[in-house]
Amino acid sequence: MASSSKLSLKARKRWSLVILLVGLPVYLVASVTVLNLLYPDPLARPPIWVELAIYIGLGILWAFPFKFVFKGIGQADPDA
Repeated sequence: MASSSKLSLKARKRWSLVILLVGLPVYLVASVTVLNLLYPDPLARPPIWVELAIYIGLGILWAFPFKFVFKGIGQADPDA
């Protein structure tokens, strides 16, 4: 597997774990904050399609920069 990233598989596995343990809670807080900013009244919930679009959009924005870290994590080490 020819990888364009300069991180070893072991380093990418460690970074992916850190990203999931730190980045995922940050994503959750950010997505709830965005929804609260758009709809501040707790009784006025947005339509489900709007809420789903916001969660999907923020999820893509969150994961896209880390794509190179997660690529090939579940595969065997090619250097071994």
